[in-house]
Amino acid sequence: MTFDFLTLEHVKDLVQNYGYGVIFLGIMLENAGIPIPGETITLVGGFLAGSGELKYPFVLGAAVSGAIIGDSAGYWLGRWGGMNLVESVAKIFKIEAEEVVKAREKFTANSDRAVFFGRFIALLRIFAGPMAGLTGMPYRRFLFFNALGAISWGTIMTALAYFTGSFIPLDKLIDWVLRFGIFALIALIVWVCVVRLQKTLAQGMDLEK
Repeated sequence: MTFDFLTLEHVKDLVQNYGYGVIFLGIMLENAGIPIPGETITLVGGFLAGSGELKYPFVLGAAVSGAIIGDSAGYWLGRWGGMNLVESVAKIFKIEAEEVVKAREKFTANSDRAVFFGRFIALLRIFAGPMAGLTGMPYRRFLFFNALGAISWGTIMTALAYFTGSFIPLDKLIDWVLRFGIFALIALIVWVCVVRLQKTLAQGMDLEK
């Protein structure tokens, strides 16, 4: 569940008007456990950086720092509040208790991987921090995988929109990412690399002529 009133146009307007602060705050809130469309916000930031409206390093920095701080807040929420608090927060946003239990089971199976790869799965991205605190994962260990995942996720998301925004419509790119997740990201990154390599080789051949 996400905030349905936050359409792509609304997100784009917010980022255009308020810049990096919206990216930071949106990603931070999502990773703290509030189901805001973090992927959409990050992709919009990368897209606007690609069009020259924002600076890519600042977009990346806002996304990564927001993700790390938000997940840390979620960690302490779970650590201090326990399962009852996590379930209560989930109810506010109409997330079923069964989904929370499934998220906890997925997390407990392998906490390190859950924190890292949870970045690329919407439900786990929201619950990874609280679940880490809830299950007593040491904070230093959590912070390491949290930061590693945030850097990887933020870099892939922003770079993806930055490099593909000129020839893939933003709404289609977001739809692909939301539908297929990390597999779509990998496929698109490979495609972009191949296209850029072909252009580089073609330019090299033209220079030789």
